[in-house]
Amino acid sequence: MKWEQLTPEQQLEVDRQLNAIRRGVVEIVPEDELKDKIANSVATNKPLKVKLGLDPSAPDIHIGHTVVLHKLRQFQELGHDVQLIIGDFTGRIGDPTGKSETRKQLSEEDVKRNAETYQVQIYKILDKARTTVYYNSEWLGALNFAEVLTLSAKVTVARMLERDDFKKRYQNGLPIGIHEFFYPLMQGYDSVALETDVELGGTDQTFNLLMGRVLQKEYGKSPQVAITTPLIEGLDGVQKMSKSLGNYIGIDEEPNQIYGKAMSVPDELMVKYYELATDLSNEQLEALRQGLADGTTHPRDAKMQLARTFVRMYHGEEAAQAAEQHFVTVFQQRALPEDIEEMVIPANELEEGRIRIVKLLMVLGLQSSTSEAKRSVQQGAVKLNEEKLNDPISEVTPQTGDVLQVGKRKFVKLIVG
Repeated sequence: MKWEQLTPEQQLEVDRQLNAIRRGVVEIVPEDELKDKIANSVATNKPLKVKLGLDPSAPDIHIGHTVVLHKLRQFQELGHDVQLIIGDFTGRIGDPTGKSETRKQLSEEDVKRNAETYQVQIYKILDKARTTVYYNSEWLGALNFAEVLTLSAKVTVARMLERDDFKKRYQNGLPIGIHEFFYPLMQGYDSVALETDVELGGTDQTFNLLMGRVLQKEYGKSPQVAITTPLIEGLDGVQKMSKSLGNYIGIDEEPNQIYGKAMSVPDELMVKYYELATDLSNEQLEALRQGLADGTTHPRDAKMQLARTFVRMYHGEEAAQAAEQHFVTVFQQRALPEDIEEMVIPANELEEGRIRIVKLLMVLGLQSSTSEAKRSVQQGAVKLNEEKLNDPISEVTPQTGDVLQVGKRKFVKLIVG
């Protein structure tokens, strides 16, 4: 069904959906096919099947991951259905995208445990009623060797070496396992098996998404449309958001941690975070842009709204208000410096979220020796959120956004990595 064949009312609905889908995406390949698919959906009242594959090797979802999840939720609100693929079969290989060496294969137990964690988190964003979860072992595990050979014959080695990661490893003489070539083939075959209409992924997944189109054509199916979403920078404003880099905001973190970390978002990235990772409407987003541009909205107020929005989205309105009150109490109602240095406490230094205060001072490099750290504590020179810590063997449970003070002039804002 073409747009031109629709009634004026149906044409308006197609245009409305396209405008919504275009927000915050990098590329739609090809957009004219998406328009036709939406037109057919509107005419027949049949929802599109929109796919996202999840690699269950890293189950903790952070704000960077939610960019594509919010786009999926948008499709659901437009009346379409989501196919969520847990890559329990492909996860045994691991996505080679961006990797300079062969990834360690996951055990079946690891994959299952991580997949269960994903399902707990994703419904903080997705509508469960419009989401169907699949495990790709259902069809990939059923292929016999002859069918695997047929699948592998659909794509040449030269095509595989077009991928930047494979190309670089090949040129540098680094090993590439034959099984790694099967990752994009298997991800593409998922789309064949489920007759997917649209597949979403980050820009680093472009090759894998387009492989779905290639294989659907080879198997006589209607090719899917590939939509790529941006990769979002982390709190450092430079590197891609990543748990390993400690520059992330996890959606399962405590409300005060989410709020405090969000207040560390660089000013120049605020609008991008709003656009890609919140549920603000296009009208609200445009008003925010205009306010920041003409000076009627103070960047601090916009950032507090961002922090409150994140907490509200993942913990509810009551928790958002409480987290904001905590922040205001710590930072705005006490005589603290305006520019406080931020320091990251590596998560591996904490035991069940706690750490001895003397160890904390040493980990952050605020004292030159253990004896000096003990002495500072005993003398009442160390405070956490304005509360004196007098016992050198005491433990604290630091939260992102907490302020640690040593002496009269040294203030540090903590970020729990």
